[in-house]
Amino acid sequence: MIDPALTWEQACQALASDDYETAYGILEAAYTEASRPVRARLSLYLVSLSSLYGDSGSEDMRQGLTEARTLDASVREDPLYLALSAELGARTRGPDAQPPREEARAALSALARYHAACALSLMGLPDESLSVAPPSGELPVHLRWRLRSWQADAEEQLGHSDDAVALYAEAAHLALGTNKAVMLQEQAALLLQAGRAEEAAAALAQARPLYLTPLPEEDVLHLASWHYLQAQLGLTQGDYDAALASIQEADTLERSQGEPSYGVALVWGQILTSKGEPEEALSYFEQALELAEDEDRPYAQHELGVALLDLDRPVDARERLEAVLAVPEYPFLAEVLADVAECDYRLGKLPEAQAEAEQALAQGATIPASLVLGSVALDYYHLDEALEHYERVVREAAPGSRDWITAHQMAADVMAQQGFPDAAAAYAHAQQALEHTEVSDDWHGTLQDHLGKAEGMMAAGRGRTLN
Repeated sequence: MIDPALTWEQACQALASDDYETAYGILEAAYTEASRPVRARLSLYLVSLSSLYGDSGSEDMRQGLTEARTLDASVREDPLYLALSAELGARTRGPDAQPPREEARAALSALARYHAACALSLMGLPDESLSVAPPSGELPVHLRWRLRSWQADAEEQLGHSDDAVALYAEAAHLALGTNKAVMLQEQAALLLQAGRAEEAAAALAQARPLYLTPLPEEDVLHLASWHYLQAQLGLTQGDYDAALASIQEADTLERSQGEPSYGVALVWGQILTSKGEPEEALSYFEQALELAEDEDRPYAQHELGVALLDLDRPVDARERLEAVLAVPEYPFLAEVLADVAECDYRLGKLPEAQAEAEQALAQGATIPASLVLGSVALDYYHLDEALEHYERVVREAAPGSRDWITAHQMAADVMAQQGFPDAAAAYAHAQQALEHTEVSDDWHGTLQDHLGKAEGMMAAGRGRTLN
């Protein structure tokens, strides 16, 4: 007589070492010898196994659930059946699916509650997912890292990035092989978003050796994601040549699977923009726009607009940026508004540019808005006001960034036009900018001149005799 619980335990032992073939073999062998009610139960375990394949396992899940209720109608009230049905619904209908019933959420079975938590997370109900999830130790080994991954995703949905990073780290500790690499990569992605580049680099360094040689077909896109993240890391660290090599490898791997992605095209464009090659970047941003899902299109449009601005094509840029302003849920609308202000400034529409930049500043786009306001103030010859805007950028921008350098350059230049009322401050601005300005740049000679004059005035001031 077949014991379904014992059979499942044996299958879980195989799954603990990622041996899916043996696990399927154990369950299917027992199924052929079992009575109809036991077969129904084994069908549910097979559905649980199919769920591990994500959306690609949905059809097998559907068939297994149909088979289970055909074999034993009473299984429809089983908490595991209810939880698995809810998960299948969430995979196929998303937030429009029916949430798991209370019998699944409050089940004594940790396996049922695990699948109920998965369903709720897939439906975009992270708080409920976290409240339903069972303790990790009550689950079979192969589900423990997956539980932590689901919980990390839920915390991320709630905006709790630090909690999500910690959960992905725990998931990586519990997982094996490529699964461990993927969890490390999820952790790295969040760390990059949080500006924690060194920690992201460490996570990626741990992940890379976990990929086998030769690379199994099913792992190609995971490795492509690793190179994509490595490219983002290089971009963050200013190592543009390394970033370019990584994004090219990511693209090669994706195309080998016939799956070029929006993200790779977008980052490729960002790298080229950072390298000062906006013309070349345009085609990649256009590719990103073609590949993007609806929710990603505003990001590609925004990048296109900025690249067109870099090419001094404000009319074309404004068209792209206006399309983004029409998407109220886009999280960087203030920055887009500042870019629109820059377009209008370049088109000579100073009142419009000033109004848009002031609105963008009020909404939190401090750096780009202040740069536009500084330019407008200069055109009106309001030097004190212009200097205030540029010094705000110096305070807010990342040291060494293009905006930071520009602000130092402009602040030094404004002070020179004022006649160096504070020679020491003018000297500091010119010196900081000069350290980051190429000799071939027209600004280099101008800054040297400002530096020399400020230094002369400082020396003259120190030589005066007090009466």
